[in-house]
Amino acid sequence: MIIGTAGHIDHGKTALVKALTGVDADRLKEEKERGITVDLGFAYQALPDGAVLGFVDVPGHEKLVRNMLAGATGIDHVLLVIAADDGPMPQTREHLAILDLLGLSRGAVVLSKCDLVDEARLAEVAREVRTLLAPTGLAQAPVLPVSSVTGAGLYALRAHLAQAAHAAGAAGVPAADVTPAAPDAPSARAAAGGQFRLAVDRSFSLSGIGTVVTGTAVSGRVAVGDRLMLTPAGLEVRVRGIHAQNRQATEGRAGQRLALNLAGVEKTQARRGDWVVAEALHAPTTRLDVRLRVLGSEARALAHWTPVHLHLGAEDVGARLVRLEDGPVAPGRDARVQLDLDRPIGALRGDRFILRDQSALRTIGGGRVIDAFPPTTRRRKVQRLAALAALEQPTAGAALAALLALEPATGVDWQPFSTLWNLDAAAQTALLAQVPHRAISEGGQHLLFAPGQLERHATRITEHLAAYHRKAPDHPGLTQEQLQRGIREKPASGVFVLLLQSLVRDGTLRRSGPHLALAGHEVTLQGAEKQLWERIKPWLDEGGIHPPKLSEMLERDRRLRKDQVMRTLERLQRMGKLHAVGAEYFIQTEHMLALALKAKALADADANRRLNVRDLRETAGISRHLSVPLVEFFDQIGLTARDAVGRHFKRDPRKMFDTGSGA
Repeated sequence: MIIGTAGHIDHGKTALVKALTGVDADRLKEEKERGITVDLGFAYQALPDGAVLGFVDVPGHEKLVRNMLAGATGIDHVLLVIAADDGPMPQTREHLAILDLLGLSRGAVVLSKCDLVDEARLAEVAREVRTLLAPTGLAQAPVLPVSSVTGAGLYALRAHLAQAAHAAGAAGVPAADVTPAAPDAPSARAAAGGQFRLAVDRSFSLSGIGTVVTGTAVSGRVAVGDRLMLTPAGLEVRVRGIHAQNRQATEGRAGQRLALNLAGVEKTQARRGDWVVAEALHAPTTRLDVRLRVLGSEARALAHWTPVHLHLGAEDVGARLVRLEDGPVAPGRDARVQLDLDRPIGALRGDRFILRDQSALRTIGGGRVIDAFPPTTRRRKVQRLAALAALEQPTAGAALAALLALEPATGVDWQPFSTLWNLDAAAQTALLAQVPHRAISEGGQHLLFAPGQLERHATRITEHLAAYHRKAPDHPGLTQEQLQRGIREKPASGVFVLLLQSLVRDGTLRRSGPHLALAGHEVTLQGAEKQLWERIKPWLDEGGIHPPKLSEMLERDRRLRKDQVMRTLERLQRMGKLHAVGAEYFIQTEHMLALALKAKALADADANRRLNVRDLRETAGISRHLSVPLVEFFDQIGLTARDAVGRHFKRDPRKMFDTGSGA
């Protein structure tokens, strides 16, 4: 169990930790000289049952709240220290507000320096403290008088901590609500699940050992030899050694303070605020959609684009507040807002955060992350707010079901969702089996849809094509672009493409060149046109990628009439069997694919990945009369495009030219 101190400067937090553990948590020269805690201090105490209590001692000075926050987010149990002679002071109130915003409800109030006051004063301060605690999560916390000088009350405090540690262990430590995997879990057992995350609060180097980072593990497990990521930097690291709760160990787990000896990173590359995470959780973000509660002590509402300081984990980063709902966020109220960050950080759903004002002089509010990977558009649309409401469901299963019920046009992208909820492989498999859905997978992307959603879209596609085939039975079908334009109710463009690919794979649709048709739709030449094609096809077969000109074919056989030949060739173009290049050349699809692949290979080999027409002419052995209209044809059909550098390929020729059977 991790125990954190909180409270006003000079109220005896460090002295209390020393009295409990025998360790002076003030480790810096400046702290010794000034007699105040400047940065985070750490101490440990072994219990008779073998458990180890970890103590995080935080500074109490108002100018050091940033350092206090770096330690406060990793604690399970809080000791709010209030000097009996002073009573609650300004930083007492701010620290208490921070603890409440962080969702901490387990702890005790220590009335320190009780040897300096009489019983009447102790009773008076206790009543004042009870009033102060009443509206917070610590309302039921015990109030314990203690003297670090005389030792009075230390026995009762140790007994309280031992009991709390036993309760936390029985529930499956950690006891704190810190993990995005199950932020609303009634016990902490679920919090230990998920993949590994550790919030770095210190980084240093030891001679003969190398880089060491310390922090509290908020989820998962880690073992010596594991490969992890330092985020947001994106550095791959290997765990060479572990100290858990100040003891050498082969593994560490959620709820423990860990020191990780890392290979692959220098001390200067790891800093307070970074995360050490499982590879799948490396997903830096510059925007967070959050549920924010503004403290009632604020003088005014928070307007759109208000500059703030965000504290999340051990991180401190500047941000701007973006309204997602109508109107400013009034004091004492909560609302969904977006935080636009000055630089990337690591964050997941359920992470608690604190906001301080632009000057970092006061705490203005806090809350928890809803979505760490929000879209860049539609911030205030009804659909987006509905999606955020779904993500606020208490479990990943409930959230996924609620999102699917909204039937988003883009579906639910499984990878960001599973990362957001910190689902390990077993949890992902279980969740996909639990929640009814339909999926489309392509190129590593896995999109989920509500049952029946894709089927309705597929029906609209097939019905539209069937109607077109009845209207134009001699045409090979519609292009992807024509289909998208023609269907009114359709999914997002990217999903539409994946759905078409799925329908082609399962045999519902057939692709012929750029055209899509129902699988049973066939276009063939009949009568005189078929006979005419049988006369000219051998010449095109023989020419291959060097087709004869139309004028040459007409000269070879004087019986051919140009108007009849053109009508037949145009019909074959519509059927996707050949392609007109300029006014004179007609190239069969299989030969067009061969030319396009030669052209793409030349572009891929070019330093600028651009196609040079002369290189194509020389490599393919085609004439200038064909090469120029050929590359212009590539531009016309969207295979290539020109920019300031030259002509580059936009699409794969294999996906544009189907080499199906002849007519």
